[in-house]
Amino acid sequence: MSNWLDIIGVTEAGVEALPSHLKTLFGKAEIVLAPKRFLAQLAAINGQEHVHWQSPFSAMLEQVRQYRGRPTVILATGDPNWFGIGATLANHLDSEEFTLHPAPSAFQLAGAKMHWALQNVATLSLHGRAVENLHPHVLPQNRILALTSNGKTMVEVARLLAARGYGQSAINVLENLGSDNERLTRFTANEAEHQNIGNFYTLAIQCIPDPDAPLLPAIPGLPDNAFQHDGQLTKRQVRAATLAALAPFPDALLWDVGAGSGSVGIEWMRAARNASAICFEREQSRGKAIALNAKNLGVPGLKTVSGSAPASLGGQPAPDAVFIGGAVADDAVFKACWGALKPGGRLVANAVTLAGQQTLVGRHKEHGGELCAIAISSLAEIGEQSILRPALPVTQWSLRKPAP
Repeated sequence: MSNWLDIIGVTEAGVEALPSHLKTLFGKAEIVLAPKRFLAQLAAINGQEHVHWQSPFSAMLEQVRQYRGRPTVILATGDPNWFGIGATLANHLDSEEFTLHPAPSAFQLAGAKMHWALQNVATLSLHGRAVENLHPHVLPQNRILALTSNGKTMVEVARLLAARGYGQSAINVLENLGSDNERLTRFTANEAEHQNIGNFYTLAIQCIPDPDAPLLPAIPGLPDNAFQHDGQLTKRQVRAATLAALAPFPDALLWDVGAGSGSVGIEWMRAARNASAICFEREQSRGKAIALNAKNLGVPGLKTVSGSAPASLGGQPAPDAVFIGGAVADDAVFKACWGALKPGGRLVANAVTLAGQQTLVGRHKEHGGELCAIAISSLAEIGEQSILRPALPVTQWSLRKPAP
């Protein structure tokens, strides 16, 4: 289908500031879909339909698809392809159907105002998203630019930073960027509660930790005490080795089967852009802990499925990788996971018991892959002497599913 939709980015200078070739598109359009403040700036054209878009925009996708074949213009703020409707529509329309006309984004305007090089800055949207998505970016001296929902977002961000031990972090509130009413307000996270700001702003954050702030690394291997658990936890060093064997990559889906505290699924999502995970856990109480851990560690989108495997695995999207941390010796669980795994995907299984280890040895003989033992010793005391006390060794089997 030929192009019928133009998505135009608008700055705070308004519709009137758009170049003439973009204004011409309005005159040719049968439908103009935009926020109310942009629609108010448009002159009425006989026969042209003006549609106010709803929030969230995803609720209007079917309505937009019904405009197919009719000249349509959508107005959006800044760059529609950077955490905007352009990226959303790209998942639902063919690329030949629409054209993007970006304006300078809020990130670009904020970066210029702060004199921050964008290639060295973390950018994310908290507009309509959980503020906990900020967690993976809270690292010493890290710079963050964040889109927001309303005046409450700044306070929620400040509370999160303070709770993480980053209360001295510099928060810069950039209001009405690109307009004649630009305003920059600076304060620390600890000072944020009583600041008077509006609803339309971008946050520029310089992360500054307190001397005793816990460090949660961006790479796999979070401290064990970062997770709420009942003892069912893949320990830090073994978890780091497990994630390395799983090899996370952008947009990939992991099945974490027998998830326990959800630590492997959570670290998978933290390790790669837009990675996702489904944690399968039989115990409902652990499911609640998984959800809490995911929220506290910055991946609130992690999905948890309760019930016993393999029955609980049915109907879920095919994974790019599978980790079996529970029911390792159950052949039905392995067959279901192996059957669902995409060709080229990786499967990793860890075992501590003799039965589990013997099972992995047998599967290695049948399917190949890599088999290793991970032995960790930690400092302990016997009387007045120090020793390295070994933990139970973990047998790990990993392999890649061949193409059919």
